[in-house]
Amino acid sequence: MAQPVEVDGPGDARASAVLAALGAHRPGDERERAALARIAAALVSLPRPFDEHGGPEHVTGSAVVVGPRGTVLHLHKRLHRWLQPGGHVEGDEAPWQTALREAGEETGLELAHPPGGPRLLHVDVHAAARGHVHLDLRYLLVAPDRDPAPPPGESPQARWFAWEDAQAVADEALSGALAAARRQPEAGPAGRAPRP
Repeated sequence: MAQPVEVDGPGDARASAVLAALGAHRPGDERERAALARIAAALVSLPRPFDEHGGPEHVTGSAVVVGPRGTVLHLHKRLHRWLQPGGHVEGDEAPWQTALREAGEETGLELAHPPGGPRLLHVDVHAAARGHVHLDLRYLLVAPDRDPAPPPGESPQARWFAWEDAQAVADEALSGALAAARRQPEAGPAGRAPRP
């Protein structure tokens, strides 16, 4: 008799794919190294790691959006900080699909994963609004050379930042992701920072 397929939890295909990506990912600093270990442990221990209602700690997907003008950030409506777009996983969505959906919704831009498919760029664990913890998987997304145009209901303040300007407004959680994005070929020669 066939066993039922888990739709969320350690046996979930999403968890397996994320664990494989985490295993191949090279953290940029000690904060990211600790986040990577915590996220990997959560994927095998939490009963529903992708469900925002499954517990106070859950996986989220966000994006560092790159293009010819640098990177796109938005002013978070509740936190009042410039952040990368992203949010909660919905249904049976994979985190890289969440990143693409949320970033498109929050910027109004037509975005794409880079050639070769989704690329895990950075990971972070941080406290979020309403007392829960985000196990955030950040993916690189590529944007066209157009102004962001968030739809009604999203933060109207989304814009391109030159790399140095983005770093100037970034908190500790975002700073490492921006540094990782600048090293990607899609950041272009003008945005590319030297490798550490």
